Amino acid sequence: MDQHRRRTLRRRGGWLLALLGALVVAALVGVAVAFPSVAATTCPGCYGMERLKPGLYVEPDLPEARQRQVAEVVDAAVRRVEDFYGGRESSPGVLACVTGACYRRIGGGGERGIAVLSRTVMLSPRGLDPVIASHEMSHVELHARLGSRRVPQWFDEGLAVLVSGDPRYLAPETARDRCLVDSKEALPATLEDWLRVAGTDQRLYAKAACRVSRWAEANGGRQAVLALIEHVAGGGEFPAAGSAGMPS
Repeated sequence: MDQHRRRTLRRRGGWLLALLGALVVAALVGVAVAFPSVAATTCPGCYGMERLKPGLYVEPDLPEARQRQVAEVVDAAVRRVEDFYGGRESSPGVLACVTGACYRRIGGGGERGIAVLSRTVMLSPRGLDPVIASHEMSHVELHARLGSRRVPQWFDEGLAVLVSGDPRYLAPETARDRCLVDSKEALPATLEDWLRVAGTDQRLYAKAACRVSRWAEANGGRQAVLALIEHVAGGGEFPAAGSAGMPS
């Protein structure tokens, strides 16, 4: 191969690499614009978040007392998840905001908290509570245990309420029956349907929590829940409505 041809190929290779680099940058910018929460959980520092301790990011310049408060909320939420599941197989990062401006900047909306891509939890100022944080961490833990398998969305949400002990949707553990809202109707099985129905039914979380908690109480408590999760994770089907072992 002559020298001129080698130079031509090198120039073409350089242009190709530059084009590929530009495409990658464009894709990353597109993700950041369209899905800021995904981008923020991937690079918290790019959105002004500071590392408070391993796995926990907060907005900058928080007073030390506020930092301690946020850390205590997250630690308490972790304990709730560990107590229910008997340990954790997940270790989600947490992005915690004490101001609305911070939460909007990282892509948050009107929710108190949210689990992003089953790997990170984002908490709004209204979500800086062990109940909300453990609810979102429960989603991450459940998905980590299920792997590629899935359960109906109502079970996922009802279980998260049970793990967190959310008093808005469940009576205290000391109550004979923790149900606040009983329902025999079919509950949303997909995330899309859940979000659609939840927008109009303020009792939906309580209904799901009731179904999961009553089934757990009748079948051996949290050990029955863990056995069901293990069954599905191992390739078993989530029981059909009305069948033995089905939360109903």
